[in-house]
Amino acid sequence: MSSKEKPTLGGTRIKTRKRNIAAPLDPAAFADAVVQIYVDNAGDLELVAKSIESSDLNFSRYGDTFFEVVFTGGRTQPGTIKPDEGDRHTYSVLDCEPKREAILPSVLYIQKILRRRPFLIKNLENVMRRFLQSLELFEQNERKKLAIFTALTFSQKLSGLPPETVFQSLLKDNLVAKGLVLSFITEFFREYLVDNSLDDLISLLKKGKVEDNLLDIFPSAKRTIEAFSEHFTKEGLVALVQYNEKKVFDVKLKEMKSALMTLISEETEISEVIETVKQRTKDANLPEIEVVRLLWDTIMDAVQWSGKNQQQNANSALRQVKTWAELLNTFCTNGKLELELMYKVQVQCYEDAKLMKLFPEIVRSLYDQDVLAEDTILLWFSKGANPKGRSEKS
Repeated sequence: MSSKEKPTLGGTRIKTRKRNIAAPLDPAAFADAVVQIYVDNAGDLELVAKSIESSDLNFSRYGDTFFEVVFTGGRTQPGTIKPDEGDRHTYSVLDCEPKREAILPSVLYIQKILRRRPFLIKNLENVMRRFLQSLELFEQNERKKLAIFTALTFSQKLSGLPPETVFQSLLKDNLVAKGLVLSFITEFFREYLVDNSLDDLISLLKKGKVEDNLLDIFPSAKRTIEAFSEHFTKEGLVALVQYNEKKVFDVKLKEMKSALMTLISEETEISEVIETVKQRTKDANLPEIEVVRLLWDTIMDAVQWSGKNQQQNANSALRQVKTWAELLNTFCTNGKLELELMYKVQVQCYEDAKLMKLFPEIVRSLYDQDVLAEDTILLWFSKGANPKGRSEKS
């Protein structure tokens, strides 16, 4: 026998790697437990919240199921809004009256839960997205409740819910075509504006990436500015109509200015430029006074400035005025429009250092080119209403 004995492991515990054995998923048992909490507290959401907070339920695993119970009173079948087997309660969002005072407690309750378990916001997103994409499966009254709930969610600034989740989920072709999205959004707007300003709503729509395409909530056959104005005026949301009309108007002006800038930079024949402006003015139904303002701004924006050389800048500006005087003359068709042009020139010369001392020369050039009449200049001199740059009289 060898004198060297082999080492032994006697008395030593051999450590083995633990396996990650996952507990079986049991959303039904979880849902029943949450339902029982509602029942035990007779739907008192203050007490329900306290019981939820002190429970050892696995919310990290069954977050979606939890919100199904909150909204519908029990568990829903996977991928649907249909009730699944199991216990149910009658204190859910969809069981209450379609009024803000009835739904607000549920919003505040969820807010309280999320403060203690912020990771659940993702589950709330999942469930809301699924429900909003299934609007056609709800009754009209239930859709109204969801709209009120959603509006109150943002009014109460329920932590972390992205507006994009809500608005982008709604823009499904089949829902839009049936008018369900328009009905939902209208109720949402009306409810949200109870506690918030129009600016707050616009900011929310921007975050939701729908502010620039509000017409997309209308069925394709009614997707017009006129239909938008008619619908929301009828629903009492006149401020929204006015905002949208101004936005559309600003877009038309921007498009026209871009097209005009291109024509000027390409030194297009002035007759062609005039016809283009006339046609765009007619198509967009732009007021004459806005066209005159736009023409002046575009003409000046197209000037090739020469850095800090004041004399060269002055020469460039005056040359530009002379070149496009016929364009201005075509659209300055009366004294009121001529006076508006003078105000535009006056304010720009007052605010732009490159043109600070050029106002008299520009006015004189416009007079020589028959853009401004003598009576208009005299009226401006004696009664001009705009104080900016008044000291620079011609």
